[in-house]
Amino acid sequence: MLWFDRVIANGVRFGPQCLLLASAIMVTACTVGHLAGEDGNRADDPRNPRPASYKSDITAMLRVYLNDPTQIRDAGVSQPMLQPIGSRDRYVVCLRINAKKSNGEYSGAKEYVAIFAAGRLDQLIEAKQEQCGAAEYQPFPEAQTLTR
Repeated sequence: MLWFDRVIANGVRFGPQCLLLASAIMVTACTVGHLAGEDGNRADDPRNPRPASYKSDITAMLRVYLNDPTQIRDAGVSQPMLQPIGSRDRYVVCLRINAKKSNGEYSGAKEYVAIFAAGRLDQLIEAKQEQCGAAEYQPFPEAQTLTR
């Protein structure tokens, strides 16, 4: 009789099946935190990579998002940075542009936040003051040369 092949008082045998079940429970317990996303706010989390082609993603979104994506002025973009979005940290890119309104007049410089999930552009929304207050903008000539 092996060490795991025991008989208890009522005659029920616990053998390799019990060992297999105990192993499965231990593995499950070790991965629950990972699957629940408890470690998803780390900068090095593979599920939340830094966006590699964020400028081209943003220019593609501007073509769809703006009524008139041509002749954008004073475009600036920040480097991707981690910020809390809801309950998760996401990479965001701050964007400042002066785009034309539907009547052809310039609307004045506005700030937007490009939110990335899993390394891909997920949303482009108007920025709240605290989101881009500390952003360091670089010139963004790609946005100023968009066509329809």
